[in-house]
Amino acid sequence: MVSHHSNELPAILGDSGLSRADRTAHLNALKMNCYLLTGLVDAFEMETCKSGLLEIKKNRTKTSGSLWEEEREPLLRLLTQLLQLDLHKLWGGSVMEEEFVSLMTGSCYRILENSSIGLQKYRATREAVTHLLATALVHYDHMFSATLKITQMLQHFEHVAPVFARAVSLWATEYGLKSLVGELLREIGQKCPQDLTRDASGIKGYAAFITELAEQIPALVLSNMSVLLRHLDGESYVMRNAVLVAMAEVLVQVLNGDQLEEAARGTRDQFLNMLQAHVCDINGFVRSRVLQLFTRIVQCKALPLTQFQSVVSLAVGRLRDKSVVVAKNAIQLLAAFLSNNPFSSKLSCTDLAEPLKKEVQKLQEMRDRDRSTAAPVITPEEEWEAMLPEVRAATQELFQPQQEGEEEMLEVEETVESTSEQITRLLRKLNYKSAARLTQKALCRFQGKEPFSGPTEENEEATILGVLKRLYTGSCPGENSEDPPHGNSSCKTKEVVPEEQSQTELVKQEMLVQYLQDAYNFSVKITEALSLISKMMYENCVSVVQEAIEFFVTVSQFGVPQALVGIRRMLPLVWSREPGIKEAVLNAYRRLYLSPSGDSERARAQGLVHSLSLIMVDASLGTIQCLEEIVSTCLACVRIVFVILDVRYIKMVVIAVNVFAGLKSILLPLPICFIAFLFQISEFVQKDEIKPAVIQLLWERFTEKSQCSSLDRRAAVMLLGMMARGKPEIIGSNLDVLVTVGLSEKVCEDYRLAQEVCNAIAKLAGKPKPALGNNNTPFRLPQNHMLFDCLSKTVSKGFDQPSGHWIPFMESAVMLIYQLAEGAEEICAHILQVCSQQALEKLQESDVQKADPGVSPSRVSGDASSLPTFLLTHLVSLVGQVALQQVAHLEVSVSAELQRRRILREEEKTKKRSDSSMRQKRLRSTGNETTMEEELGLVGATADDTEAELIRNICEKELLDGKHLFSAFVPLVLKICNNPGLYSDSALSAAAALTLGKLCMISSEFCDSHLRLLFTMMEKSTLPGVRSNLIIAAGDLAIRFPNLVEPWTSHLYARLRDPCPSVRQTAGLVMTHLILKDMVKVKGQVSEMAALLIDPEEAIMGVAQNFFSELSNKGNAIYNLLPDIISRLSDPDCGVEEESFHIIMRHLFSYITKDKQTESLVEKLCQRFRTARLFPCISAKKSVCSTEKLGSPLQSCLLIQAFPCSACVGCSVLTLCLELCFLIQGLVSLHTWSFALFCLQDVYALLMVLIMEYVVQDPSCEPGISFCFLGFGAIFVASFPLLPRL
Repeated sequence: MVSHHSNELPAILGDSGLSRADRTAHLNALKMNCYLLTGLVDAFEMETCKSGLLEIKKNRTKTSGSLWEEEREPLLRLLTQLLQLDLHKLWGGSVMEEEFVSLMTGSCYRILENSSIGLQKYRATREAVTHLLATALVHYDHMFSATLKITQMLQHFEHVAPVFARAVSLWATEYGLKSLVGELLREIGQKCPQDLTRDASGIKGYAAFITELAEQIPALVLSNMSVLLRHLDGESYVMRNAVLVAMAEVLVQVLNGDQLEEAARGTRDQFLNMLQAHVCDINGFVRSRVLQLFTRIVQCKALPLTQFQSVVSLAVGRLRDKSVVVAKNAIQLLAAFLSNNPFSSKLSCTDLAEPLKKEVQKLQEMRDRDRSTAAPVITPEEEWEAMLPEVRAATQELFQPQQEGEEEMLEVEETVESTSEQITRLLRKLNYKSAARLTQKALCRFQGKEPFSGPTEENEEATILGVLKRLYTGSCPGENSEDPPHGNSSCKTKEVVPEEQSQTELVKQEMLVQYLQDAYNFSVKITEALSLISKMMYENCVSVVQEAIEFFVTVSQFGVPQALVGIRRMLPLVWSREPGIKEAVLNAYRRLYLSPSGDSERARAQGLVHSLSLIMVDASLGTIQCLEEIVSTCLACVRIVFVILDVRYIKMVVIAVNVFAGLKSILLPLPICFIAFLFQISEFVQKDEIKPAVIQLLWERFTEKSQCSSLDRRAAVMLLGMMARGKPEIIGSNLDVLVTVGLSEKVCEDYRLAQEVCNAIAKLAGKPKPALGNNNTPFRLPQNHMLFDCLSKTVSKGFDQPSGHWIPFMESAVMLIYQLAEGAEEICAHILQVCSQQALEKLQESDVQKADPGVSPSRVSGDASSLPTFLLTHLVSLVGQVALQQVAHLEVSVSAELQRRRILREEEKTKKRSDSSMRQKRLRSTGNETTMEEELGLVGATADDTEAELIRNICEKELLDGKHLFSAFVPLVLKICNNPGLYSDSALSAAAALTLGKLCMISSEFCDSHLRLLFTMMEKSTLPGVRSNLIIAAGDLAIRFPNLVEPWTSHLYARLRDPCPSVRQTAGLVMTHLILKDMVKVKGQVSEMAALLIDPEEAIMGVAQNFFSELSNKGNAIYNLLPDIISRLSDPDCGVEEESFHIIMRHLFSYITKDKQTESLVEKLCQRFRTARLFPCISAKKSVCSTEKLGSPLQSCLLIQAFPCSACVGCSVLTLCLELCFLIQGLVSLHTWSFALFCLQDVYALLMVLIMEYVVQDPSCEPGISFCFLGFGAIFVASFPLLPRL
């Protein structure tokens, strides 16, 4: 019906003879039809919304309302077609009712209220609604009503924001309704910020609308931005974010480029300044959002170079933000700066400093040259002003009596030009009187002609002076009056051109210097950010760690040298429990080292090998080689054994640590990085990401078929060993090559290559403990294999040669023998015998030379003989390594082999028993007990105990028995350890101390009898290397013989306060392992670990932080230890200052996350305060009260209740009140009214209770009462802003 009426209306409206009655009838029909139609639309829409909600709740497929959805779009098109007619004619001369327009548009708004209208399938419906409302806006003056309605809907329906944003954008661009944008933004801008804070849904709708609108029509938003700026100072962070996003969109899409006008450039700078100001916003979401916006601005290259340094500085500062989201976005912004920097593809400070210095020097030289060559320029006007007094005096002489014949001396030329030149020539020759006289005559002869025009009767003097001035300043010939004017101007032009060229070159040089300066400053900021981001790699937030890893990959691609620190630091993260972090590390190394460029497979393999060798040589071999080269010129190098603690067996990784006091050794963490890198390489090999061409090239380098250095050969062997972890056949198939090339006669020239060969061959050994059910024979080589023959000869040959690298090679060789050899103890016993024989021969030679009165400092002296120091060091180290490997061999390999053979025997018995006859099975009565034991598993358990007892008996009674080889060396080791004055060499003392610890690992009886010596050396030795070695040895002994070491635990804790940083770090690492593995009882002495949180050495501080982070994962461990830690650290004798105590407590309290634990901790502390000394307890209570976790008024007042006297109560009440004043003022400034009121009421009530309980009951304590009332006064003054809200 409505459609039929709509089709008839064009003809009716075009009928000029339509009567008033017919027009009224058609108008009424139109109104009724529209009313009926819009009513049906509203009813159907309401029913659709209800059915949609029910279907969501019941999780059913949509069935009702589908017919209406199909008819909705044609109906909207019909209404649009109707409104496009000139319906004003039906109203005659009167104005169309607003109710009719609202009736038509109301259905559109009702449709938009449906929450599903934003779906893609309703796109046609949204477009129909948009065109219908556009028709009403254009033809029926619906703008005011639409502004109010849209604003209301944005406040109540969050989903309509993007719909209205697209609609308003369409109306402004296609229908010319640009004023509607201003009206809507003005309406939103006039909203009260305080009212918006209470309306969360309205804020989200407005914010989403502003954001969407700025993305689509930023130019129109720019013209109305001023009305939104007041929300930047409001409390709602959502509105602040929306306005800032709008600014960013305007900057990216409108105010972008170098061709901006002055006003647009000013607006751009103003917006950028506002964005920078909100980088430090009080709300973390705003700070994070602004950093995201700057990231987009930088990526779109919309940030001017003048703002680069300031924004980079802000981003670096936000890396310290307490919000992890802000820190993450700061990292992203810095990465965007790197990727889009306009300076250079290489941002090394060192590389940029040299050209900057060179260009600055060149600029200074250019400025000095220009300053010296530039002559002062005097204009003709300035010359005329200087000569004017003399010219005026000469002119005045014309009007005085003249001498005879003077007038005939000057004659006027025929032409004006020649006369003018003559006068100018006279002026140049300083003949002012003649020039003035000639000018007077010329005025009479050439009257009216330029330059001699002017009055001649009145003020003749001024006329003459004016002509002279025009002639002098108008033409400036050279000093030679005979030269023509054009020649002079040509010479001047030639002089000006070089001057302009020099100025242009100077400007270019200044621009170049400024460019290099900006690039250098940018590089410095990026370098500063590297140290901060490298510390964020071990944050708890996975996304922050991933961004840090990605940032270091980006930085390394720009050639920043410091990026290598972060690349190494991320290596241990490959063992992270988070799959995302592990995958990020693997991807980082793929991009850095496994993605070489090249045309052929050979070229790509060479690039990959070069990259891998570079990190291996630089990180492991290069750094250690430089350190050892320095130490070799000063002191001997000491070997320290870093023990990976295990409950059942000992596995040792040997690393080099120097004892030179001037070096800060950071080598302890390096093995972790190496093992992590090894793990990554094996992962890549298992996934076939390293091609065979790479392995082939590594073999060519090792065998010297490819030209390379000795460092590259070592790196090649290390990489082959790492790859063998994933594919052992890489080493197994070329074992003969490794032995013949790596352990040849030239091994003495490079022991480190031989050491890496041993480490690579060791990958052939299986796991020490085979998997359950795997009873295969472990891989072993026969005793007469060429490998062991070469190793024995090499170790023996290098024993009597002074080399700093022989000991690590020997340790690797002995370990390899025990891992792969059948009868390893016999091979090592032979090596010991040969080396001992060499030492005896040297001793006999020294006896022959005993008559020599001088003793070389490099020899150690006994009663009647002497040996070279290095020889005795080699012998002691060899004894210790063989002893340790023998124990590990018995505990691991022999024990596993006994278990394997027993399991095989049991399997054979089980098989025979299953094949026995039925008659034997019936005789179960005779074997009931055995069967019960087997069913209960007691047979295997008893066998395990028997095997363990057998191994223990061997270690206790045989290895150190007088018949065994080790017993011959025990007196030598003990003599060196007991006589530090006689054997004063640092390397020998450290080796002997380490060997003593290894010998103690063999027998509990030997350990018990020498523990006192071991701990005495640990405490009193003056050598840091000795103390570090013995700490590690004591840590191993605490695992192997815990009952024996337990009484000496306090001595281990004491080393945490050692004056040497390397010893403190070693002690921290050992105690961390022991405590986390529950091998040491955690007592109050753990406060010594807490004291390391304020250690001046960053590495030691990191050890302590890692310890407490891991300890916090073990239930309530930190919560249970906190009272003891506070009690010990608050003791004045402890030596911890108050500020340091604050730092420690703030870190420890960060692990207390439960409110119940916090309150319980307060009660425990209060109980201890009652028994504490008076004055020290005040300081401790103040320190605890000032921490963040125990800073609430209730908990602070509970702490005050523990004070022993009312004077202390009054003093502390005053202190607490002053602190609460600052707290309340801070809350008031943040408009956090409710929490401020809560604190105020809580404080008043509790302070009144305290005064009534302690002070009023003791009126004699006047200071206490005074302090309390002063505190009340301070609180009352601070609470003035809260009085209107009470």
